[in-house]
Amino acid sequence: MSETMWALTFDRSREQWDSSTGLVKERVPRPVLAEPDGVDRSNVIIRVKYAGFCGSDRGIWWRKAFGDMILDSLAAEGQPKRIVGHELLGEVVEVGCRVTEKYGYQPGDVVSTESHIICGVCMQCRVGDTHVCADDKIIGISRDGVFAEYVKLPAKALWATDLDKIRPEVAAVQEPFGNAVHACQVTELRGRTVAILGCGTIGLFAILIARGLGASRIIGIEPDPHHAEMARKLGCDAVISPALPTGDKPWAHDPALVAQVRELTGGAGVDVAMEMAGFNSAVNNAIQITRRGGHVVLFGVKNGDAVIEDYHRIVMNGLSLHAVVGRRIFSTWEITKALLEDSKNGIQDAVFETILNGADGTLVDIGDWEKDSFEAMIKAHPKVLIRFAG
Repeated sequence: MSETMWALTFDRSREQWDSSTGLVKERVPRPVLAEPDGVDRSNVIIRVKYAGFCGSDRGIWWRKAFGDMILDSLAAEGQPKRIVGHELLGEVVEVGCRVTEKYGYQPGDVVSTESHIICGVCMQCRVGDTHVCADDKIIGISRDGVFAEYVKLPAKALWATDLDKIRPEVAAVQEPFGNAVHACQVTELRGRTVAILGCGTIGLFAILIARGLGASRIIGIEPDPHHAEMARKLGCDAVISPALPTGDKPWAHDPALVAQVRELTGGAGVDVAMEMAGFNSAVNNAIQITRRGGHVVLFGVKNGDAVIEDYHRIVMNGLSLHAVVGRRIFSTWEITKALLEDSKNGIQDAVFETILNGADGTLVDIGDWEKDSFEAMIKAHPKVLIRFAG
């Protein structure tokens, strides 16, 4: 193998975070296992087949999120460059001396990966809440990621994947699909009316999962016409376009939206509202459209402060608020596997044909990757894949 590889990077010595956008395609050193180093005994080298470009990567591309984590981690490492990306399908090509005995992985195995590398020793890890590890490292943000021909990862984070049961393009997005699985797990959806506020990639996944878990009715709330049409294709019973926030109260809820949802639910409101957009107004919309005794699932991320309207409504109406981050390791992955490998539920086909647009305009080979054309792709589609080695 060559000692260098293609990768997509941010380099703090080359560009300023606040005055740049995008990533740079360049040759960088290929990772190696430095045995008998103690850490690398449990690490593997993976040849990346496909990598998914997600909402977090969009935040990095436009410099709207994760700058502090990237810059702080690079400073701690004394390094200038971060390889971005965390959604992976790849093939194990080298293993540390303890990997096969302890984790079972061997060269030739096909894997995806959990993107949160947990410490295993903090209080949360010790009691089983590994998804909120106090000292986790996030692939592609606080350590080098998968937008590269090869990546070095700890074997404990890997997830074996059967390409006879999941097509590779879909297998590459198991990690973000798992985000939606986790969000749909925090409260019972069977027989419930569910609203999904924000039909980006995770919201679109959530439509499929909520239906698969038995939701009786699904209402999508999405201003973008293209995403709204995708939501309808994936099974929403109704899709409503909310008013965009304006004026001196950008956090305010949309009364017309609330009225439409209540009309669709016999005046009661939805059983479960899933806020997937990350806008302050969407949070207030979610609270306002949820019935008394219902549940609000908070997944969308917004930096800084937020305004909650009518706070007393949360208490007096007995609403339950659930904050969701990442995936439960690895119980969420087990459910993800079951949903995607089940050929009868149509979920895998819907992910490929609708969300990935049948790989038409959503897939680019790293050899053909170019910044401007890729930027056009991520503007046109909610989910895009980069193929490093088919």
